[in-house]
Amino acid sequence: MSERMAPFHCPYCGEESLEPRDENPGAWFCPDCLRSFSLKFLGVGTPRTASKEVPR
Repeated sequence: MSERMAPFHCPYCGEESLEPRDENPGAWFCPDCLRSFSLKFLGVGTPRTASKEVPR
């Protein structure tokens, strides 16, 4: 299993020919629209906030 999963398409132009960038983990380059972007997994589920109490 690889450390990062490749995105299926560019979020800007929709093309599928993406190249990984080595500078930052999760960074990708689209040679079709010449844009770079990064992806970051934030978690699963709803975030907890300090103002709300979790029901038990």
